[in-house]
Amino acid sequence: MRVFVAGASGAIGEPLIAELLKNGHSVVGMTTSEARTKILESQGAEALIVDAFHGAEVEAALRQAKAEVVIDELTSLPKEQSDMPKYAAGDRRLRIEGGGNLFRAAIASGARRYLQQSSGFFLKAAEGTLADESSPLDINASPSVAASARTYTELETRLFSSSAIEGVALRYGFFYGPKTWYYPGEAAANMVMRQQNPVVGRGEGVSSFVHINDAAVATVAALTAEPGVYNLVDDDPSPQAVWLPAFAKFVGAPKPPHRSETEVTAIAGEDVVYYATKLSGASNAKAKRVLGWKPRRLQWLEA
Repeated sequence: MRVFVAGASGAIGEPLIAELLKNGHSVVGMTTSEARTKILESQGAEALIVDAFHGAEVEAALRQAKAEVVIDELTSLPKEQSDMPKYAAGDRRLRIEGGGNLFRAAIASGARRYLQQSSGFFLKAAEGTLADESSPLDINASPSVAASARTYTELETRLFSSSAIEGVALRYGFFYGPKTWYYPGEAAANMVMRQQNPVVGRGEGVSSFVHINDAAVATVAALTAEPGVYNLVDDDPSPQAVWLPAFAKFVGAPKPPHRSETEVTAIAGEDVVYYATKLSGASNAKAKRVLGWKPRRLQWLEA
């Protein structure tokens, strides 16, 4: 199958390209980096340097690629989590404007299926339950979480707006593993090493993670599965009070401190409190059933 991957330089790009090639697919990776072009070619993929904000250029690339399936992994995220406020507007523009160009070009060039990166961690579920694929994104959350939820809602609405192409929404959990924030020496690990990420209040907010390689496996499985929405998360949705101390131990950091919601709101803002106390974990039952997917256990819960 001819597969076009936009965002081939992102966190999931390298393992996704590798998984596609391992499964015999012909892959064209879209990037803005000459250096990344060489890496993609060394993996065995074709590479095209394309500016997502130039619609004609994107369409020309897709016509050249003769893609049957387009995978939209477009993001613009910082290396450090603390820099997210500086990147938020650019990230949204890339996903909405650049991704819009990609979506329209996919239809115009005759691609039959479009896979869209979405979120499995900003979902809204009834208290004490896990979010499933019918759960909405929490557009009434704390300010930056609500903004992200609105962006993902727009992406999913666009994805299913046309009968001319099959849509698949990939609601990934928080990525962990090599070259992600949640890996020794990377952003989240460094924060817990410096004790900058406390357990907030009762730490009851439930996070769903997914190993970057498992996310790639599920994405490839979604190439031929029934269209629709899939929560791509592991089997271990965990409250912050459980996963954060375990993660700290895994990376060799001190035990995280405890802080009250009032204290953290004053110091770091509402969004940090939301992550710690309000997140709804997600169920992966559909992905396991339909995709035949078997994600690994959350790594630091095994440590």
